[in-house]
Amino acid sequence: MRGELLCIGHRGAMGHEPENTLLSIEKAISLGASWVEIDVYFVDGHLVVIHDNRLERTTDGTGYTCEKTFGHLCSLNAGKGQKIPTLEEVFTSVNGRAGLNIELKGSQTTEPVISLIKEQVEQGWSYENILVSSFNHRELLNVKRLNPKVRTGALIVGLPIDNAAFAERLGCYSVHLSIDFIDKVFVDDAHKRGLKVFVFTVNEPEDIVLMESLGVDGVFTDYPERVVKTRAGVTIYRG
Repeated sequence: MRGELLCIGHRGAMGHEPENTLLSIEKAISLGASWVEIDVYFVDGHLVVIHDNRLERTTDGTGYTCEKTFGHLCSLNAGKGQKIPTLEEVFTSVNGRAGLNIELKGSQTTEPVISLIKEQVEQGWSYENILVSSFNHRELLNVKRLNPKVRTGALIVGLPIDNAAFAERLGCYSVHLSIDFIDKVFVDDAHKRGLKVFVFTVNEPEDIVLMESLGVDGVFTDYPERVVKTRAGVTIYRG
């Protein structure tokens, strides 16, 4: 994952298609994303790909995501007639064409995710092409306890006093920061500790250039084509 600025499709390519749907994921890959980031809850015995703990913003449903049956979730429209996919369906759809960053949401999600990752690796996926991230750093420790081979990424909003030391203690592969809280001091400190630095959510061409100048390793973006064009030195006009 080292080299040119890594393009990570944020919930697929949510600037173009309904977020966290197979359509959005396919769009991200077609636009040049090397990795795709999605969000996962464990609901009614199934790993479902959705960001919010409520259904209203991204579907035609109402109420709390985790209080619904799997059948009900499958019946909802997640935009443009798309359904809420399962994590297994995402693995099948991506089929090794891009790396997959799975962000853990809700409770009791970690163990089934790690179990499915093991199955997918046995079927041909590589641990190097899978990354599990979370704002809940306790769950990142749980990931390492369950399977030390799984790479983890610590999500944060803010700049810790000890910079990236916390992520090193967690045994992380990467640290994921908000674009509102990133500077060269943090990036350099993370790199000295052997950590990758990924920044969310980077959509403006000027910000993409800025992230490159800071030495960031990759960005989460709603518009993968902007990262691809900016890396190639193509001027993007916004009108």
